[in-house]
Amino acid sequence: MMLTVAKFGGTSVADFDAMVRCANIIINRSDIRVVVVSASAGVTNHLVTLSQQLLSGIEQQQIIQQISDIQYAIINQLHEKQEAGNEIEEILAHLTELVGQQNTLQTAKTADAILSCGEQMSSRLFARVLRQRNCAGAYFDVRDVMATNSLHGKAVVDTDALQINSQTLLGPQLQDVVTVTQGFIGRDGLGNTTTLGRGGSDYSAALLAEAINADDLQIWTDVVGIFTTDPRIAKRAHAIGEISFGEAAEMATFGAKILHPATLIPAIRSSIPVFVGSSREPEAGGTRIMETVASKPTYRSIALRRQQTLVTVKSPAMLHASGFLAKVFAILASHELSVDLITTSEISVALTFDNPQGSTQAVITEKVVEELEQLCDVQVENNLSLVAVIGNELLRSRGVGSRVFDTIPDANVRMICHGASDNNLCFLVPEGEGEQIVQTLHDTLFV
Repeated sequence: MMLTVAKFGGTSVADFDAMVRCANIIINRSDIRVVVVSASAGVTNHLVTLSQQLLSGIEQQQIIQQISDIQYAIINQLHEKQEAGNEIEEILAHLTELVGQQNTLQTAKTADAILSCGEQMSSRLFARVLRQRNCAGAYFDVRDVMATNSLHGKAVVDTDALQINSQTLLGPQLQDVVTVTQGFIGRDGLGNTTTLGRGGSDYSAALLAEAINADDLQIWTDVVGIFTTDPRIAKRAHAIGEISFGEAAEMATFGAKILHPATLIPAIRSSIPVFVGSSREPEAGGTRIMETVASKPTYRSIALRRQQTLVTVKSPAMLHASGFLAKVFAILASHELSVDLITTSEISVALTFDNPQGSTQAVITEKVVEELEQLCDVQVENNLSLVAVIGNELLRSRGVGSRVFDTIPDANVRMICHGASDNNLCFLVPEGEGEQIVQTLHDTLFV
């Protein structure tokens, strides 16, 4: 029997009609046995506000009421309104209690518990929608299998424990019911709820697919697959039929929002094909991500990642000296900072860092700069965008560099990174120029 894990994003479970569309996809595909859902669209944003901001009691209740309204719009169309309402009320009551704790003493542990409430509600409601559509849907608490460490906000999953737990608790019921569970959340060894960070729902689905030895992973969202670039930027952008793991990883890493790069790690590790499609238009097809593909064009896509920071460290002590870079990276590691791109000269190093959307503070803090300045001169530049040209054999194809940069002769390029990967050519530009550069490149490279 084919075994598929399907993940449905927030817009796919936004309301009752959206959930019905997802239920129909599952009913029409008997191989889907595990379903991972995000919180209903809008709920997570409200929960983030509750977890990060000090609010008055009235403001808290207003936001909790907005969350309740989103869920009750679904409950009111269920046959078992009373039972569903009781489940959601219990979670909302717990949420109210957590928010009170957060106002008293803000902690990452409480914030994770708050953020987890969205998936807990949507998964319970979606399981009921499935049963209402005569499909044997069963709610399952993913925290019973998704074992993590205690790094709240970006917890690391114990994949060995996940596999053992999944084989024991999920395996026996795969043939009998469609298991509906949550993305994004887990549980540490102390019994506390944790979250996996940005892209955690897709990543959860991929980890579960690996743990139960699934044959396929489906990511259902609000767009028809992965596009050659953001269609809001370039009107000629179009969906890609198939793409290799390597290309998809580059796209996800460098800004394609449709797929988080962590999602592909378990898929690549276990050679699980990934499908990305629209739950609104399942008949329109989508993008297949596989180990090998039939077509390998030089230019596959262009990604844009905003809010980048460029840090340049410079010191004559670097010249013919060993150990300087090790000291720089030791400082960055002590602050748990991950470098994206790096270029070097004899006495300077340029490093890029991503500022994730919704971040509450700059990724490069004054403390980081102060420590680096003990070693060298430091220059920090913000408000930059990263443009990544993704393709195949970009290192071996003649004329790639000239074709790209001759197309944008007036661009104020701050940094170029090429040579480490055969699948990308990246460069930094001012934030305000990024979209126009992507549009120009796309119109030239994808004629």
